[in-house]
Amino acid sequence: MADAKESTSYPRTIDEVLAPNSLKVLQKRYLCKDDDGNPIEMPSDMFLRVANNVASAETRYGATPDQVEAVAADFYDLMTSLEFLPNSPTLMNAGREIQQLSACFVLPIEDSMDSIFGAVRDTAMIHKSGGGTGFSFSRLRPAGDTVKSTQGVSSGPVSFMRVFNQATEAVKQGGTRRGANMGVLRIDHPDILTFIKCKSDGDFSNFNISVALTEEFMDAVAEGREYDLVNPHNKEKHSSLDAREVYELIVEMAWATGDPGIIFIDRMNRDNPTPALGEIESTNPCGEQPLLPYEACNLGSVNLARFVRYSEAGPDLDWDRLADVVHRGVRFLDDVIDVNNYPLERIGDLARGNRKIGLGVMGWADMLIMMSVAYDSDEAIALGEKVMGFIQAEGRHASARLADERGVFPNFEGSIFDTPEGMRVRNATVTTIAPTGTLSIIANCSSGVEPLFAVSYVRTVMDNDRLIEVNPLFEDLAVKQGFYSRDLMALIAEHGTVHGIDAVPEDVQRVFVTAHDIEPVWHVRMQAAFQRFTDNAVSKTVNFSSDATIEDVRTVYNLAHELGVKGVTIYRDGSKQNQVLTTGKTAATTPQPEGRHGEIEPRPRPGVTIGRTEKIQTGCGNLYVTINSDEAGLCEVFTQMGKSGGCAASQSEALSRMISVSLRAGVDPQAILKHLRGIRCPSPAWAQGGKVLSCADAVGIAMEHYLEWVETGTASTTVSKNPDSLDNLSGACPECGSSLEHESGCAVCRSCGYSKCA
Repeated sequence: MADAKESTSYPRTIDEVLAPNSLKVLQKRYLCKDDDGNPIEMPSDMFLRVANNVASAETRYGATPDQVEAVAADFYDLMTSLEFLPNSPTLMNAGREIQQLSACFVLPIEDSMDSIFGAVRDTAMIHKSGGGTGFSFSRLRPAGDTVKSTQGVSSGPVSFMRVFNQATEAVKQGGTRRGANMGVLRIDHPDILTFIKCKSDGDFSNFNISVALTEEFMDAVAEGREYDLVNPHNKEKHSSLDAREVYELIVEMAWATGDPGIIFIDRMNRDNPTPALGEIESTNPCGEQPLLPYEACNLGSVNLARFVRYSEAGPDLDWDRLADVVHRGVRFLDDVIDVNNYPLERIGDLARGNRKIGLGVMGWADMLIMMSVAYDSDEAIALGEKVMGFIQAEGRHASARLADERGVFPNFEGSIFDTPEGMRVRNATVTTIAPTGTLSIIANCSSGVEPLFAVSYVRTVMDNDRLIEVNPLFEDLAVKQGFYSRDLMALIAEHGTVHGIDAVPEDVQRVFVTAHDIEPVWHVRMQAAFQRFTDNAVSKTVNFSSDATIEDVRTVYNLAHELGVKGVTIYRDGSKQNQVLTTGKTAATTPQPEGRHGEIEPRPRPGVTIGRTEKIQTGCGNLYVTINSDEAGLCEVFTQMGKSGGCAASQSEALSRMISVSLRAGVDPQAILKHLRGIRCPSPAWAQGGKVLSCADAVGIAMEHYLEWVETGTASTTVSKNPDSLDNLSGACPECGSSLEHESGCAVCRSCGYSKCA
């Protein structure tokens, strides 16, 4: 196919109207680059590249070159209007060598070494191409089970999860982002307790985990009785557990760490459109896309904020325009299936056989604000049902029209549509509510069906400058109503919310609610409203304040089951201890000194000190850490960075000087060690039997070993697990260090566009 720039010429207005942060994210992650990493296309070129490539599928159905050209022009307009955007892999890869356009995949794992390590290989290929992967480990025999072929014992599913986690660590997706995984285990697997607690020590940084809850288990919880654990290898009863105790453990771990999430696996299979092909046993990394083994899905989102229209009767949606965009979006996603270069042949066969697509929404919170509707209101819930019901109906009509043109999906026979009353459709599923973290940055709108994360917040850039960022809808309203000031915006950023700020009118406070202003039950009610009219599932994070209780989490899980959602992900603010303090609410929970202390002068360094030097491998190279003591105890730390020098060496030297000053000022070494351990950089390393997360973490490890040497005369040479070590879903972006927003079952950085998920 000809280069996108040569085949057609369109106005480049999109290059001029994109928000500055949208442009920055596109330049960093989406636009084609030369060998030196410099962008060689503008956003208009990217959209043109994607439009031409996807429209080329029309030739398969008899379209003439002129007709293909017209469809390409329509797809270009569809995207550059920012009314619809496809998932990130489509924008990144369409019309390029990779040509892998799907966001998510599910791979099966059978109870054999061939299957396990074959899945590891397939995972690496998918991550390299830009996709995320989901797995059920429920078929693997439990730890300690006898393996007759080798006369050994099984290490269990959690042990093999570590293999997948490390493989993901080693593969960067298409040079743009780290791979994301979902690990699922059935509630009746004998190793379920180990699985529930597996992320409590900061391990499995490349996994989201969810427990697959059955209706039988939920009945046992309600009735207060035991339930059976079943060995998947021989289908025999293994043991029994108290259902309420297990449920309570899930709730407690979710409260403490954000994991595990829960999925209601029987509900997912109740809505499985192709039951003859097998059972759904896992989802993609964010929980919104239940898929069969070897199945993929192509996603896209409609920006609802673009459809608000005003009249004398008040604000409403342009329903005709919305229907038009839904129909065009369905056609776009169906064409993606045909031009997609799937990473595995079996995936391609099933994707073309079921032709699943996932059309969802973003800009929901913006739309509510523009219509003066509070997110946490019955009016918003009713409006959510109305909007998604409309999109579902129009999406199915669009799929039926494509079926008339192109035929039903090949696996139609035996599907839930294959009945006298059934609709003849082109796609086995049409709708999904997916995470839109990075896409919503490009479209300059709110993410998915989430509320605003903040009205005003402080962005800390790389040189520690603090910039005030304000929601544009709030800023415009504040200017129009005359209460705008930079001081007020800074106060709101400090406060974390507009609630309780007298300078903000009460009606404005009511509409501009944020994720932490909203009671958790409203998050679940909103998720349920959209789930009622969504083929697949809804990606949503239930946000809790830092002072939320275990009972609060239990209430949300119970309500989710009652209201019929297919899965729940929760995040309690500050539950991951090194979360960046992004709002005043979080900062307020951090203990502050009661009064100003007198200045402390470090003791002088003596002429002679005694100590030891340890070499630790880091992602930046070998780091040599020397720790010395004087008569009063530890007094100094020196670091030397192998041959790499440069920034890493200078930063390590600065760190060691500050540690030395602190030690000689009387700061407890254990307090320093605690703050060093768990600091993460984008290039961790495996060394000495463990994971060295950064140069700072390496210094902490060396101090840990030194203190052991002082106390016992011997010191460990291995890297111990650190209970304070956190995964990438802590508050800090692993790429730029800015704050992460926890939303839609995922985490996204608004500064650089990093996303934990697809």
